[in-house]
Parts: sequence; structure tokens; C-alpha cells
Amino acid sequence: MDTIASLFSFITTPVSWVIVQFHSVYGKVFGPDTGWAWGLSIVSLVILIRICLIPLFVKQIKATRAMQTLQPEMKKIQERYKNDKQRQSEEMMKLYKESGTNPLSSCLPILAQSPFFFALYHVLNGIATGSTIGVINDSLLASARKAHIFGAPLAAKFTDGSSKVEALGATLTDVRVVTAIMIVMMSASQFYTQRQLMTKNVDTTVKTPFMQQQKMLMYVFPVMFAIFGINFPVGVLVYWLTTNVWTMGQQMYVIHNNPTPGSKAQASYLERLTKHVTHHEKTRSRGEKAIVKAIVSKGRDRNEFERKFINSLTKVGLVAQPDGTVVKGESTAVESEDGTPTPAAPRRQQPKRQTKAQRQSAAAKAADDSAEHPDDDADEPKTSLTKSDEPEDAKPATAAKKPTPKPAGGTRSKAQSGQRKGPQRPKSPSKK
Repeated sequence: MDTIASLFSFITTPVSWVIVQFHSVYGKVFGPDTGWAWGLSIVSLVILIRICLIPLFVKQIKATRAMQTLQPEMKKIQERYKNDKQRQSEEMMKLYKESGTNPLSSCLPILAQSPFFFALYHVLNGIATGSTIGVINDSLLASARKAHIFGAPLAAKFTDGSSKVEALGATLTDVRVVTAIMIVMMSASQFYTQRQLMTKNVDTTVKTPFMQQQKMLMYVFPVMFAIFGINFPVGVLVYWLTTNVWTMGQQMYVIHNNPTPGSKAQASYLERLTKHVTHHEKTRSRGEKAIVKAIVSKGRDRNEFERKFINSLTKVGLVAQPDGTVVKGESTAVESEDGTPTPAAPRRQQPKRQTKAQRQSAAAKAADDSAEHPDDDADEPKTSLTKSDEPEDAKPATAAKKPTPKPAGGTRSKAQSGQRKGPQRPKSPSKK
């Protein structure tokens, strides 16, 4: 670890200068030799670094969204080359290159703050060995060696011996307990951060190597922090615990307000948005308008949660507009599972129920009308026609009568043998 930290010695002076500036502020409040002054200086260093990394974090979010848009293409590649893993990986890499995305973009914040982490480790290691480093002079070095965080010196490690710990003015038990608790908290926060990303903010309908990579990191990172944590000074543990808590809170904010399409977080967000929009009958914030605008622009490519959101608005008479606003309209159609609009079923109108007096009055009126006009039925024209009154067109067409030649040899014809004359009834098809 010391060898790696020495590679980033060029950034040691800026990091030590920032810590000294924060220490000069907190030292006036808590005292220059207290653990609060030095501990809060390290926490403030973390916050400053993470604020500077916000543009990189935004780039990470955009890259993650770009990866989500490639999910359908990834699924096609998986189905096409499901029996050839090598060809599948090659096609995936080709797709990443053509779209300009990088599956390792989620690691950018960690890689960017690594130099600051190793520079801080180099500074604290100098405090533990009693050597000045950066802008930390002899007086600041003596003050930092006196600083204790919950009884553990700022530069003490879990693996330090009792003689070294006693030289820093502490006991081995205090150092072991404080460092063990901080290592467990550091690993647990890292695991929870990665777990909420995998369980809430990932589209589970498509399995990609990117998801497998994230799942692997969910278990690898906490183990790595637990192994390397025993060699970290208390000040470095404070640094890494603070950055893990910052990352966890930052990710919770993103999942709550800008979830990944198709994830469980999006389903929860759209449920809340539906209640909010139907209550106020409009989108109030810029973020809500951006979400609605993105859903409307997808058209038939909407997922099931987005179709449910549009249908919920339609049922209450609201229509989402392309600019992200919501206006009142007619609930004429809803979207089916495949995204095509389906007419909403009209409400069945129930007949108005009459009272007993109204029914008796109607019956009496009908009886009076029939008594006043008894011959109405007789005056009605007959609609049925007799056989003789049928029009000529309705009569069956008969062939013109032709004289039947007399059979030769005195034989009797079929008509003379008793067969009925005239047109014959067609035979039933079943008797052919």
C-alpha cells in the first residue's frame, strides 16, 4: 500500500493543504488537537472532492441511460448467439463501440477519486511515522498525533502492535474496536449501495454481461474493503466511510427521482407521479415534465409501467402532451399490452326505474286507448299475401310446357304411370 501511495505523491501537497485549511477553521471551534477538528477536516475533504466529481457523476448517469437504450439490441444478440458465447461477447463489444457507450462507466467516480485516496493515505502514514509531509509542519504533526477519534489515534491501524499504539497515546483494545466497527460500516454501506442498484434500478427483463458484472461487484467490493480495511489508518477509514455514505445517499436520490426505465424503481415512481398528477391535474416541476415528455415521445416503445401510467391518466380524463404537460381531455381510448390504442368500453346506461303509481297510470292509459279505438287492428293492412295474390316474380319459375312425344311401342310414360306432373321437388343433397 505504501508503494502505491508513493506513486501519487505529486498530489500529496494539495491534499495536505486542503486538510490544513479545514483544520484551521474547525480548530477554532473544537480545539486544534481534538479528533473532531481533524476528523471533520477529512470529512470536509471528501465532500469537496465529491462536489467536484458531480459533472463526472452526471456523465455516468447518461452513460447508464445509454446502456439501457441498448437493451433490446443486446437481447437480440443474446437470442441469436445463445449457443456461441465468444461470438456473443464480440457482438456486444461491437455494439458498445458503435453506440459510443462503455459498460465500465459506473466505475468512473471510484477511479477519479483514487488519487486523492492514496494521497490522503500517504499523508496519514507520514503522521503515524512522525515525518512531515506536504504542508504539514512539525507543530501540525504533533497536533495530529494527539488527535483521537472515539479513543483511537488518527494514524493508528488495526494491525498495529501494542507498542506503536501506546506511543500514540491509546490502548490496543480501543484501536481494534473502533477500526473493526468502521470497517464493518464501510463494507455494509458499499454492499447496500450496490444492492439497491441491482434490485431497484435495473431493467430485469434483459440479462446482459453488464448486469452480471454489477452483480459480481456487489459481492467483490465489500470483501475487498474488509480485507484492505485492516491496513488503513483510522483517518483513511473516516475518508472511505464518508465517501460510501455520500455515494449511497446520492444514488438513493437518483433512484427516487430519475429511475431506470423498466425497473422496479420506475414502477414506484410512476405510481407516485400518477397520484400527484391526478390530484393537481397538471405537472408541477421541471423534472415531472421531463419524465412525461420522455414517456410520450416513446409511442409504441413504452414498457408496461409507462403504458399503465398513460392509461391511468386517460381513465380520469387527462391527456399527456408532447411537451410534458397534462391537460383535460376525453377518456376515449387506452393502450393495450402491445402499445396499440384500444377504445374504452362505454358505460352501460341503466334504465330509469318507474314507481308503482307510474306503472299503473301507464297501464290504465293503454287500456283507455284500446277501448276508444277497438277497430284499429281491423283497419291495418294485411301484410301476408295469399297464394293467389303473390306477385309474378315471387312465383316459382316453371319451364314452358312442351308437347311430350308419345312413346313408341305403346309403352307408358312416367306421367301415365302415376307420377305427379309439374315441377319436381329438388332432391335433398343427402340423398344424392
